Amino acid sequence: MQQGDRLLEVYDYIKSTLTGDNVNVSDYQLIDYGLQFSVSILNWSGTIRIYQNKKGVLKIDYSQLKGGENAANVQSLIEGKRLSPESMMPDNKGSELGFPIIGTDESGKGDYFGPLVSAGVYVDEATAKDLIAHGVRDSKTIADSKILELAREIIKKSHGFFSIIEVSPERYNALYDQFIKENKNLNTLLAWGHAKALEEILSKVDCKVAIADKFADEKFILSKLQEKGKKLKLIQMHKAEQNIAVAAASVLARARFLEKLHRLSDEYKTDLSKGVSRKVIDNAKKFVEMYGKDALQKVAKIHFKTTAEVFNK
Repeated sequence: MQQGDRLLEVYDYIKSTLTGDNVNVSDYQLIDYGLQFSVSILNWSGTIRIYQNKKGVLKIDYSQLKGGENAANVQSLIEGKRLSPESMMPDNKGSELGFPIIGTDESGKGDYFGPLVSAGVYVDEATAKDLIAHGVRDSKTIADSKILELAREIIKKSHGFFSIIEVSPERYNALYDQFIKENKNLNTLLAWGHAKALEEILSKVDCKVAIADKFADEKFILSKLQEKGKKLKLIQMHKAEQNIAVAAASVLARARFLEKLHRLSDEYKTDLSKGVSRKVIDNAKKFVEMYGKDALQKVAKIHFKTTAEVFNK
Protein backbone atom coordinates (compact mmCIF):
# COMPACT_ATOMS: atom_id res chain seq x y z
CA MET A 1 0.00 0.00 0.00
CA GLN A 2 1.39 3.43 -0.94
CA GLN A 3 2.10 6.00 1.75
CA GLY A 4 -0.58 8.40 0.47
CA ASP A 5 -3.23 5.67 0.50
CA ARG A 6 -2.48 4.86 4.14
CA LEU A 7 -2.78 8.50 5.18
CA LEU A 8 -6.16 8.80 3.43
CA GLU A 9 -7.43 5.63 5.07
CA VAL A 10 -6.48 6.93 8.52
CA TYR A 11 -8.14 10.26 7.72
CA ASP A 12 -11.35 8.51 6.65
CA TYR A 13 -11.23 6.36 9.76
CA ILE A 14 -10.85 9.38 12.06
CA LYS A 15 -13.58 11.25 10.17
CA SER A 16 -15.97 8.32 10.53
CA THR A 17 -15.17 8.01 14.24
CA LEU A 18 -15.60 11.71 15.04
CA THR A 19 -18.69 12.42 12.92
CA GLY A 20 -20.37 9.49 14.62
CA ASP A 21 -20.05 11.51 17.85
CA ASN A 22 -21.29 14.81 16.38
CA VAL A 23 -17.85 16.29 15.72
CA ASN A 24 -17.59 18.11 12.38
CA VAL A 25 -14.58 17.18 10.26
CA SER A 26 -13.40 19.24 7.27
CA ASP A 27 -11.89 18.00 4.04
CA TYR A 28 -8.16 17.38 4.31
CA GLN A 29 -5.30 19.46 2.90
CA LEU A 30 -1.96 18.00 1.89
CA ILE A 31 1.09 19.25 3.77
CA ASP A 32 4.76 18.20 3.77
CA TYR A 33 4.95 14.49 4.68
CA GLY A 34 1.26 14.23 5.50
CA LEU A 35 -2.11 15.94 5.63
CA GLN A 36 -4.16 18.11 7.97
CA PHE A 37 -7.82 18.89 8.59
CA SER A 38 -9.94 20.86 11.02
CA VAL A 39 -12.44 19.56 13.57
CA SER A 40 -15.16 21.59 15.23
CA ILE A 41 -17.86 21.38 17.89
CA LEU A 42 -20.28 24.33 17.89
CA ASN A 43 -18.07 27.46 18.23
CA TRP A 44 -14.85 25.55 18.95
CA SER A 45 -12.41 24.32 16.30
CA GLY A 46 -8.90 22.93 16.01
CA THR A 47 -6.51 21.24 13.60
CA ILE A 48 -5.24 17.67 13.44
CA ARG A 49 -2.22 16.57 11.37
CA ILE A 50 -1.32 13.04 10.30
CA TYR A 51 2.22 12.07 9.33
CA GLN A 52 3.75 8.80 8.15
CA ASN A 53 7.46 8.03 7.82
CA LYS A 54 9.11 5.72 5.28
CA LYS A 55 8.75 2.78 7.66
CA GLY A 56 5.00 3.22 7.70
CA VAL A 57 4.82 4.50 11.28
CA LEU A 58 1.88 6.86 11.78
CA LYS A 59 1.92 9.96 13.92
CA ILE A 60 -1.15 11.98 14.81
CA ASP A 61 -0.32 15.54 15.88
CA TYR A 62 -2.85 17.02 18.31
CA SER A 63 -0.74 20.07 19.19
CA GLN A 64 -3.05 22.43 17.29
CA LEU A 65 -6.11 21.30 19.24
CA LYS A 66 -6.58 24.16 21.66
CA GLY A 67 -9.55 24.38 23.93
CA GLY A 68 -9.31 22.19 26.99
CA GLU A 69 -12.28 19.83 27.30
CA ASN A 70 -13.22 19.76 23.62
CA ALA A 71 -9.64 19.02 22.56
CA ALA A 72 -9.37 16.29 25.17
CA ASN A 73 -12.68 14.74 24.06
CA VAL A 74 -11.63 14.65 20.41
CA GLN A 75 -8.31 13.03 21.22
CA SER A 76 -10.01 10.56 23.54
CA LEU A 77 -12.47 9.54 20.82
CA ILE A 78 -9.64 8.84 18.40
CA GLU A 79 -7.30 7.13 20.85
CA GLY A 80 -10.22 5.23 22.35
CA LYS A 81 -10.44 3.41 19.03
CA ARG A 82 -6.79 2.40 19.52
CA LEU A 83 -5.76 3.83 16.19
CA SER A 84 -2.41 2.34 15.19
CA PRO A 85 -1.00 0.38 12.26
CA GLU A 86 -1.34 -2.82 14.28
CA SER A 87 -4.92 -2.23 15.40
CA MET A 88 -5.97 -1.54 11.82
CA MET A 89 -5.31 -5.13 10.79
CA PRO A 90 -7.30 -8.25 11.75
CA ASP A 91 -5.42 -10.63 14.03
CA ASN A 92 -7.24 -13.71 12.67
CA LYS A 93 -8.86 -14.62 15.96
CA GLY A 94 -10.96 -17.05 13.96
CA SER A 95 -8.03 -19.44 14.25
CA GLU A 96 -8.70 -19.64 17.99
CA LEU A 97 -12.35 -20.49 17.34
CA GLY A 98 -11.59 -22.88 14.52
CA PHE A 99 -12.58 -22.87 10.86
CA PRO A 100 -14.91 -22.72 9.08
CA ILE A 101 -16.76 -19.83 10.69
CA ILE A 102 -19.42 -17.30 9.68
CA GLY A 103 -18.94 -13.65 10.59
CA THR A 104 -21.73 -11.04 10.58
CA ASP A 105 -21.72 -7.27 10.89
CA GLU A 106 -23.85 -4.27 9.96
CA SER A 107 -23.44 -0.78 8.51
CA GLY A 108 -25.60 2.33 8.57
CA LYS A 109 -26.69 2.00 12.19
CA GLY A 110 -25.13 5.34 13.11
CA ASP A 111 -25.90 7.14 9.85
CA TYR A 112 -29.00 9.32 9.65
CA PHE A 113 -29.36 8.92 5.89
CA GLY A 114 -29.37 5.63 4.04
CA PRO A 115 -30.31 2.01 4.77
CA LEU A 116 -29.35 -0.37 7.52
CA VAL A 117 -27.32 -3.19 5.99
CA SER A 118 -26.36 -6.50 7.60
CA ALA A 119 -23.95 -8.95 5.99
CA GLY A 120 -22.48 -12.36 6.66
CA VAL A 121 -19.49 -14.21 5.21
CA TYR A 122 -18.53 -17.88 5.49
CA VAL A 123 -14.75 -18.23 5.88
CA ASP A 124 -12.67 -21.39 5.92
CA GLU A 125 -8.93 -21.47 6.63
CA ALA A 126 -7.84 -21.04 3.02
CA THR A 127 -10.27 -18.16 2.45
CA ALA A 128 -9.09 -16.46 5.64
CA LYS A 129 -5.51 -16.41 4.39
CA ASP A 130 -6.59 -15.01 1.01
CA LEU A 131 -8.70 -12.26 2.57
CA ILE A 132 -5.96 -11.17 4.95
CA ALA A 133 -3.44 -11.15 2.10
CA HIS A 134 -5.73 -8.82 0.14
CA GLY A 135 -5.92 -6.38 3.06
CA VAL A 136 -9.41 -7.19 4.33
CA ARG A 137 -9.96 -5.66 7.77
CA ASP A 138 -12.54 -3.68 9.74
CA SER A 139 -14.33 -1.42 7.25
CA LYS A 140 -14.02 1.57 9.62
CA THR A 141 -10.27 1.57 8.93
CA ILE A 142 -10.66 1.57 5.15
CA ALA A 143 -11.19 4.58 2.90
CA ASP A 144 -14.57 4.64 1.14
CA SER A 145 -12.73 4.77 -2.18
CA LYS A 146 -11.29 1.29 -1.44
CA ILE A 147 -14.37 -0.32 0.09
CA LEU A 148 -16.15 -1.21 -3.17
CA GLU A 149 -12.99 -2.68 -4.67
CA LEU A 150 -12.35 -4.80 -1.58
CA ALA A 151 -16.00 -5.93 -1.46
CA ARG A 152 -15.69 -7.32 -4.98
CA GLU A 153 -12.63 -9.29 -3.89
CA ILE A 154 -14.48 -10.72 -0.87
CA ILE A 155 -17.40 -11.80 -3.06
CA LYS A 156 -14.97 -13.52 -5.40
CA LYS A 157 -12.99 -15.27 -2.65
CA SER A 158 -16.05 -16.40 -0.69
CA HIS A 159 -17.36 -18.46 -3.64
CA GLY A 160 -20.92 -17.28 -3.13
CA PHE A 161 -21.06 -18.14 0.57
CA PHE A 162 -22.08 -14.66 1.71
CA SER A 163 -25.28 -12.75 2.34
CA ILE A 164 -26.24 -9.07 2.29
CA ILE A 165 -29.49 -7.96 3.94
CA GLU A 166 -30.61 -4.42 3.17
CA VAL A 167 -33.36 -2.55 5.02
CA SER A 168 -34.33 0.63 3.17
CA PRO A 169 -34.91 3.78 5.25
CA GLU A 170 -38.66 3.57 4.67
CA ARG A 171 -38.78 -0.10 5.72
CA TYR A 172 -36.45 0.63 8.64
CA ASN A 173 -38.81 3.32 9.96
CA ALA A 174 -41.82 1.03 9.67
CA LEU A 175 -40.06 -1.84 11.47
CA TYR A 176 -38.71 0.48 14.15
CA ASP A 177 -42.20 1.83 14.87
CA GLN A 178 -43.56 -1.70 14.98
CA PHE A 179 -40.89 -2.85 17.45
CA ILE A 180 -41.44 0.17 19.70
CA LYS A 181 -45.16 -0.64 19.89
CA GLU A 182 -44.16 -4.17 20.94
CA ASN A 183 -41.87 -2.74 23.67
CA LYS A 184 -38.77 -3.77 21.71
CA ASN A 185 -35.79 -1.66 20.70
CA LEU A 186 -33.16 -1.24 18.00
CA ASN A 187 -31.36 -4.39 19.14
CA THR A 188 -34.33 -6.41 17.89
CA LEU A 189 -33.95 -4.95 14.41
CA LEU A 190 -30.19 -5.51 14.43
CA ALA A 191 -30.68 -9.10 15.59
CA TRP A 192 -33.17 -9.73 12.79
CA GLY A 193 -30.62 -8.56 10.20
CA HIS A 194 -27.82 -10.71 11.60
CA ALA A 195 -30.09 -13.75 11.87
CA LYS A 196 -31.37 -13.29 8.31
CA ALA A 197 -27.79 -13.14 6.99
CA LEU A 198 -26.86 -16.29 8.93
CA GLU A 199 -29.89 -18.20 7.68
CA GLU A 200 -29.20 -17.34 4.04
CA ILE A 201 -25.60 -18.59 4.32
CA LEU A 202 -26.66 -21.76 6.15
CA SER A 203 -29.03 -22.51 3.27
CA LYS A 204 -25.95 -22.71 1.03
CA VAL A 205 -23.31 -24.34 3.26
CA ASP A 206 -23.09 -26.11 6.61
CA CYS A 207 -21.27 -24.38 9.46
CA LYS A 208 -21.32 -24.91 13.21
CA VAL A 209 -19.85 -21.64 14.50
CA ALA A 210 -20.67 -17.96 13.93
CA ILE A 211 -19.31 -14.74 15.40
CA ALA A 212 -20.77 -11.25 15.69
CA ASP A 213 -20.06 -8.04 17.56
CA LYS A 214 -21.61 -7.92 21.01
CA PHE A 215 -24.37 -5.33 20.66
CA ALA A 216 -26.75 -7.15 23.03
CA ASP A 217 -27.41 -10.45 24.74
CA GLU A 218 -26.92 -13.33 22.29
CA LYS A 219 -30.56 -14.33 22.75
CA PHE A 220 -31.52 -11.39 20.53
CA ILE A 221 -29.96 -13.12 17.52
CA LEU A 222 -30.65 -16.71 18.61
CA SER A 223 -34.35 -16.00 19.06
CA LYS A 224 -34.60 -14.90 15.41
CA LEU A 225 -32.85 -17.95 13.94
CA GLN A 226 -34.83 -20.70 12.24
CA GLU A 227 -34.26 -24.49 12.38
CA LYS A 228 -30.73 -24.62 10.92
CA GLY A 229 -29.62 -21.62 12.89
CA LYS A 230 -30.75 -23.10 16.19
CA LYS A 231 -27.92 -25.63 15.92
CA LEU A 232 -25.33 -22.90 15.47
CA LYS A 233 -22.83 -21.98 18.18
CA LEU A 234 -23.02 -18.19 18.25
CA ILE A 235 -20.16 -16.21 19.76
CA GLN A 236 -20.58 -12.50 20.47
CA MET A 237 -17.55 -10.47 21.50
CA HIS A 238 -16.43 -6.86 21.69
CA LYS A 239 -14.25 -5.70 18.78
CA ALA A 240 -15.35 -8.75 16.79
CA GLU A 241 -14.14 -6.98 13.63
CA GLN A 242 -10.66 -8.21 14.56
CA ASN A 243 -11.91 -11.59 13.34
CA ILE A 244 -11.35 -11.90 9.59
CA ALA A 245 -14.86 -13.27 8.96
CA VAL A 246 -16.50 -10.32 10.74
CA ALA A 247 -14.10 -7.90 9.04
CA ALA A 248 -15.14 -9.29 5.65
CA ALA A 249 -18.82 -8.94 6.58
CA SER A 250 -18.23 -5.35 7.69
CA VAL A 251 -16.75 -4.51 4.28
CA LEU A 252 -19.67 -6.06 2.37
CA ALA A 253 -22.19 -4.23 4.56
CA ARG A 254 -20.38 -0.91 4.21
CA ALA A 255 -20.02 -1.28 0.45
CA ARG A 256 -23.77 -1.87 0.04
CA PHE A 257 -24.54 1.06 2.35
CA LEU A 258 -22.32 3.41 0.33
CA GLU A 259 -23.80 2.21 -2.97
CA LYS A 260 -27.38 2.80 -1.80
CA LEU A 261 -26.59 6.17 -0.23
CA HIS A 262 -25.08 7.26 -3.53
CA ARG A 263 -28.15 6.04 -5.43
CA LEU A 264 -30.50 7.89 -3.09
CA SER A 265 -28.45 11.07 -3.53
CA ASP A 266 -28.70 10.70 -7.32
CA GLU A 267 -32.41 9.89 -7.20
CA TYR A 268 -33.28 12.96 -5.15
CA LYS A 269 -30.57 15.14 -6.70
CA THR A 270 -29.23 16.20 -3.33
CA ASP A 271 -26.28 15.42 -1.07
CA LEU A 272 -27.18 12.78 1.52
CA SER A 273 -24.11 12.77 3.76
CA LYS A 274 -22.87 10.05 6.09
CA GLY A 275 -23.00 10.24 9.87
CA VAL A 276 -24.98 12.71 11.99
CA SER A 277 -22.97 15.92 11.65
CA ARG A 278 -24.16 19.53 11.25
CA LYS A 279 -23.76 19.01 7.49
CA VAL A 280 -26.27 16.15 7.69
CA ILE A 281 -28.78 18.38 9.48
CA ASP A 282 -28.36 21.12 6.87
CA ASN A 283 -28.76 18.61 4.04
CA ALA A 284 -31.90 17.20 5.66
CA LYS A 285 -33.40 20.68 5.91
CA LYS A 286 -32.70 21.25 2.22
CA PHE A 287 -34.27 17.88 1.41
CA VAL A 288 -37.45 18.79 3.31
CA GLU A 289 -37.62 22.13 1.48
CA MET A 290 -37.39 20.29 -1.83
CA TYR A 291 -39.61 17.27 -1.19
CA GLY A 292 -41.60 17.90 1.98
CA LYS A 293 -41.58 16.53 5.52
CA ASP A 294 -43.23 13.19 4.72
CA ALA A 295 -40.61 12.31 2.09
CA LEU A 296 -37.84 12.41 4.70
CA GLN A 297 -38.76 8.92 5.90
CA LYS A 298 -37.74 7.58 2.46
CA VAL A 299 -34.11 8.60 2.93
CA ALA A 300 -33.54 8.97 6.69
CA LYS A 301 -33.93 7.10 9.98
CA ILE A 302 -36.62 9.22 11.55
CA HIS A 303 -36.17 8.14 15.18
CA PHE A 304 -32.72 9.79 15.34
CA LYS A 305 -32.55 12.95 17.45
CA THR A 306 -31.34 14.59 14.26
CA THR A 307 -34.96 14.76 13.07
CA ALA A 308 -35.88 17.12 15.92
CA GLU A 309 -32.95 19.35 14.98
CA VAL A 310 -34.07 19.36 11.35
CA PHE A 311 -37.48 20.70 12.37
CA ASN A 312 -36.04 22.84 15.21
CA LYS A 313 -38.21 21.17 17.87
